[in-house]
Amino acid sequence: MMPTRINQRPTQRQIAAQVGVSVTTVSRILNPDESHPERWASPETVAAIQQAAAQLGYRHNALAVSLRTSRSQTVGVLLPVVGDFVTASIYSGIDDVAREHGMTALTASTLDEPVLRAERTFSLLDHLVDGIIFADAHLDEDFLDSVATQAVPFTLVHRRHPDHVCVTADDVAAGRLAAQHFIDLGRRRMAVISGPRFMSTGVDRAQGFVDAIVEAGLPAPTVFDSALNVKSGGDATRAMLASSHFPDAIFAVHDGAALGVLSVLRHEGLSVPDDVAVIGFYDTPMSSAMELTSINVDLNNMGRRALELLLARLSDQQIESEVCPVTLTVRRSTDPSLPPGGHGPTAEPLTSTVQRAPHPAESSPQHVNPAP
Repeated sequence: MMPTRINQRPTQRQIAAQVGVSVTTVSRILNPDESHPERWASPETVAAIQQAAAQLGYRHNALAVSLRTSRSQTVGVLLPVVGDFVTASIYSGIDDVAREHGMTALTASTLDEPVLRAERTFSLLDHLVDGIIFADAHLDEDFLDSVATQAVPFTLVHRRHPDHVCVTADDVAAGRLAAQHFIDLGRRRMAVISGPRFMSTGVDRAQGFVDAIVEAGLPAPTVFDSALNVKSGGDATRAMLASSHFPDAIFAVHDGAALGVLSVLRHEGLSVPDDVAVIGFYDTPMSSAMELTSINVDLNNMGRRALELLLARLSDQQIESEVCPVTLTVRRSTDPSLPPGGHGPTAEPLTSTVQRAPHPAESSPQHVNPAP
């Protein structure tokens, strides 16, 4: 049987009549939030209802549900940018969970601009979203505090803010993992390319890196601030080349910046890793192609957990922040003994506590802002 035309939307009553069961049973079986429909009917009846729904072209009526529950079945997702590897991977996890619950995830980009963030937030609220996931939190702003006072349910993902529930990588442990790898390689003059100081990702990774090196009795590395892209990574590397303490190991808290490091080092005739070892973060497809040792976190799962926590909050459950484990994939940018295209075993960090770096204004490492 062909599905009915769009202006003849099939109903649960039609399905019930075709299968010979009550409308209540059909409603329970076809509820998108029901993961165990067999508790309401026999397996044969469940299969018959699902088959009839498919034949008739039945679709879950989100509008009817919203009128009944005062929910729109939509969530807003604010991303700093749309389409790069990191944000796309996070959104993929959010969207997976949204579809599993019969919801829609509406996205908007804020470009990390405070005014645009406020505009996009209010636009999503005008669309009556049930809650918002912020992937663009700033450490140095109180905007999220003002959102919270409006009783808007939200969670944070990828970046943290001290006063709100978030799902992030174990960024402090990641920095320590990179530092320990360099120390094990015998490197002694190290530097880290961080990001803007309003981003917790760069702040926490850099702090973990610095702490591990200082604890090992080595000189504290200089922290170079950057925009976390190829150009800014290259600019930071040129600033290092011009200094009197050129490092023999560089940790960039984003693969984009790390690729800029590799480009400048090779352009200047320096050998990677003989002269300088390099580690990035996110283990992007490009890092594998460029044989870059990189730290990895499951970004898809990070997005999934952000929405799952938001849904729990919408159900009046208590929720807490979570950190996702990180791993290190060793490639030729730190280990020249590996064959081209190969990689060493994945290193697991020691389990870390949820210890966070201090506010950027309180950070102790020396920061350098490379000239543009």
